[in-house]
Amino acid sequence: MPDLRELYQELIVDHSKRPRNFGKLDGANQQAVGYNPLCGDKITVYLKMKDDVVEDVHFEGSGCAISTASASMMTEKFKGKTRQEAEELFEVFHHLVTGGAEKDSDTSGKLGKLAVFAGVSEFPVRVKCATLAWHTVRSAMRGEQALVSTE
Repeated sequence: MPDLRELYQELIVDHSKRPRNFGKLDGANQQAVGYNPLCGDKITVYLKMKDDVVEDVHFEGSGCAISTASASMMTEKFKGKTRQEAEELFEVFHHLVTGGAEKDSDTSGKLGKLAVFAGVSEFPVRVKCATLAWHTVRSAMRGEQALVSTE
């Protein structure tokens, strides 16, 4: 198990230091802003939706390693997904990081590399860091204008 934890840590560190899909998205037709006052994480998520499909998704902002890595990996997973598929991924990820996924045998299959965030459930204060981008992208998909806050 220590080797697996090391691999997970490396994946999170890699995505936090070299986030994928980072920066403003030209042609975005939906966006939302999120803030985690507990940790100070701030994020703007940009979506390019076409025919109910996430054509592209980017983010910008600043945050802790967990927040940045989660946003980076989420953007990779959401590209090409329908709104419904993205909502389902949100639910599975949220279930995972809040500690409810032990009973779900195929969580890893649905989330792929995002399953590395399972350990976050052991640190309740970090759940908000891991889920900030997810709540923010969900708000963007729904066209909601209010600031997304983890409080």
